[in-house]
Amino acid sequence: MTVGVVGLGYVGLPLVVEFAEADHDVVAVDVSDFRVGALTRGESYIEDIPSERLQAVLGKITASPSYEPLADVDAVVICVPTPLTSNREPDLGPLESSATALARVLRRDQLIILESTTFPGTTRDLLAPILATSGLIAGSDFALAFSPERVDPGRTDYTLRNTPKVVGGLTERCGDRAVELYGEVCDHIVRVSTPEVAELTKLHENIFRSVNIAMVNEMAMLCERMGIDIWEVVDAASTKPYGFMRFEPGPGMGGHCLPVDPFYLSWQARKFDMTTRFIELAGEMNQHAPYHSSDRVVKALNDVGKPVKGSKIAILGVSYKAGVGDIRESPALKIIELLRGMGGEIVYADEYVPELKAFGLNAHSASDAVAGCDVAVIVTVHPGIDHQALLADTPVVVDLRGALRQVRIAR
Repeated sequence: MTVGVVGLGYVGLPLVVEFAEADHDVVAVDVSDFRVGALTRGESYIEDIPSERLQAVLGKITASPSYEPLADVDAVVICVPTPLTSNREPDLGPLESSATALARVLRRDQLIILESTTFPGTTRDLLAPILATSGLIAGSDFALAFSPERVDPGRTDYTLRNTPKVVGGLTERCGDRAVELYGEVCDHIVRVSTPEVAELTKLHENIFRSVNIAMVNEMAMLCERMGIDIWEVVDAASTKPYGFMRFEPGPGMGGHCLPVDPFYLSWQARKFDMTTRFIELAGEMNQHAPYHSSDRVVKALNDVGKPVKGSKIAILGVSYKAGVGDIRESPALKIIELLRGMGGEIVYADEYVPELKAFGLNAHSASDAVAGCDVAVIVTVHPGIDHQALLADTPVVVDLRGALRQVRIAR
């Protein structure tokens, strides 16, 4: 079987490697010359795929910026970004562009699968009509399905292979074709009745997390005012063996899913004359979290008689989660923007993120970053760092992740 993958980011590149390891020829397409070039050289640019693993199957992979080679594949998996506009509305521009290009080379009996996260109805009402400009009809001339990506960057216990794969076909036969394809690289397939069910499944998963993260962050703010240790509360509640799932407070959400996906559904819900109050309130709460975090830094400095302006502020960790270099929607970026806007002199340490081009900053070692700083702010807790030892002589610390649960330097 020959498989095409469009979009070579955190979702697409692992798919390319998995299909190649399953002894299938893979055509990998991306508009980024950097990604195509790196893949051609066998150089991985994401943490989940070591370059050595990529190089081992490089002979099975053809990387290209052109859609033309997709005319000869049996199946195409679309993994392009689905971001938000500046007004927090779905931006389907990348998907529409990809579908338009694919329609020019689409041929009879191919299987097309969309993995990009989107609102219910996108596969049927947007993707299928664009592909129909080829003269071929989805469900009869070619197969069409939706299967949401479930990638958690940096995670090793659950991978593409052992994470259950949800699949919804436009027709019964479309679903059969999609299940057959994913059976090559996934151990457990979860078949659902329609693409809409599969599309909403992904949104439901992430909205569940978004709402609970917002709730625990609101609890943390209340605990600050009440003088109660939120971490002790969470630890104690987590001892309940049923009816409770642990979520931890922090500086806000980041990554390619949680800050974006809820808005896709709330936007879609308005078409049905419904306001999704829980979803939108959680979104507001999570967007506010970095502002609250920066306010905590201002207060911590004020408590020792220092203004933000002119103070050296060391940001520890700028990626959106531990153990990865992904800064998409990272709350650290908003915190840096806010504190720098007040005149703070920002330095940062993050072994996974060598530079922040948007701010003109380069990473320091953790010890250099905190040396002589007025306040250190723990934003992301990367593995292998002893924050207690690192910050033993730091005058003020704002711990946004509970890394110093037993050492309360600053609340």
